[in-house]
Amino acid sequence: MMSALEVKNVSIFYGDTQAIWDISFSVKPGRLVALIGANGAGKTTTLKSICGLLPLRQGSIIYENQDISTMPVHEVADLGITLVPEGRQLFPKMNVEENLIVGSYLKRAKPMRAKNLKRVFELFPRLAERRKQIAATLSGGEQQMLAIGRALMQDPKLIMFDEPSLGLAPILVQEVFNVVKELHQQGLTIFLVEQNVHQTLKVADYCYVIENGRIVKQGTGKELEADESIREAYLGF
Repeated sequence: MMSALEVKNVSIFYGDTQAIWDISFSVKPGRLVALIGANGAGKTTTLKSICGLLPLRQGSIIYENQDISTMPVHEVADLGITLVPEGRQLFPKMNVEENLIVGSYLKRAKPMRAKNLKRVFELFPRLAERRKQIAATLSGGEQQMLAIGRALMQDPKLIMFDEPSLGLAPILVQEVFNVVKELHQQGLTIFLVEQNVHQTLKVADYCYVIENGRIVKQGTGKELEADESIREAYLGF
C-alpha cells in the first residue's frame, strides 16, 4: 500500500542545535499512526516540519507521492494536511461558529463549508448548543472539541494531532481519544503525537517511539505494550 505520508531521513536544527536526527517513518492511507515519547523528545518539532513551519537540514517529506519538503505552510494545508495544535490556539474573542468558519477559508475547503459544519455539529453536539458562545468562556474539553472541529472544517485528508489530551481531566482525556477513534473509523488518515502512551497504544494501528530526536522503537500498539522497556519507561509497570 502506498504511503499517504512518508518522512525520509529527516534532520532538523534550531540554529546550530540539532533537534531531530535522521528520522524516518510512514503513515498509510486510512491508518492511525502515533509518535510517542516524553516531553522534549522532538514530537512537536517533527509535526512543524511536516506542516512547513520548520526547514529541513536533511531528508525529505513526501505526501501522496509529492515532495512537500520546501512547500510554504498554506500550500501544505491546501493539499489536505491539517494540524490540531498543542494548546488549541483558538481565537478567544470569537464565538464557536466564527472559530469554525475560520477553518474553512482554504480554496479546497470553502465549497464544503456547510457540509463540514454539519459534520462538526453532529460529532460535537455541545458545540452546536454553544455555537454563539465566546470561545474563551468554554471549558477546556469544549475548547479542545472546537480545535478539532476547526481542523475538520479544512476538509482534511490527513489530520495531525499535537498532544490533544494535554491539560485535560481524565474523563475528558477519554472523550478526546474516543473522538480520535471515531474519526479513524470514519476513514480519516491520522498522525497522532502524544505523551499519554497508555491511551495511545490502545487506539493506534502503528506507533513510533522518539527519544532525544531519534526513532528508537516501532511496532503495533500491542507489540509496544508488551515491550518491557516501554512498559517501564512510559507505562509505569
